[in-house]
Amino acid sequence: MIAIKQIDTSNALYPNEQDLRNRILLRPIGIPDHTWEMHDEKAWHFVAVENDTVIGCVVLNPLNPIKTKTQLMQMAVDTNQQGKGIGKLLVKELLSFCKSNGIEEVVCHARDNAVPFYLNLGFEIYDNPFTEVGIPHEHMRIRVAN
Repeated sequence: MIAIKQIDTSNALYPNEQDLRNRILLRPIGIPDHTWEMHDEKAWHFVAVENDTVIGCVVLNPLNPIKTKTQLMQMAVDTNQQGKGIGKLLVKELLSFCKSNGIEEVVCHARDNAVPFYLNLGFEIYDNPFTEVGIPHEHMRIRVAN
């Protein structure tokens, strides 16, 4: 059974989340481990756990002092678990958290291959495409109804 849990950097599952992010997102494109952790202390972390193993994760970073605008970052699902709806579970939990905590908007930098995933969850493309870490991306956002 897959459980979605909200954790912080002091949680015993955090090192497993870091490892997953490094394996799935950073190493395949030649970025050193732990490069994208600058916001981790202030961010909210959501992990998908099965049999005490982190198989998916997403980070929600506040973008303004009143924490009404946030950025979804570092979404990763273990390679052998992809296509099973784990990412969708993580984003739905993240959006539920936003609704309960007065967060009005979630933005993300979506890799081109992830755009359909986010569109299916209600996100929209805004602004112009751009390249980040050598990969084409779209600016995407969703407004959260409170």
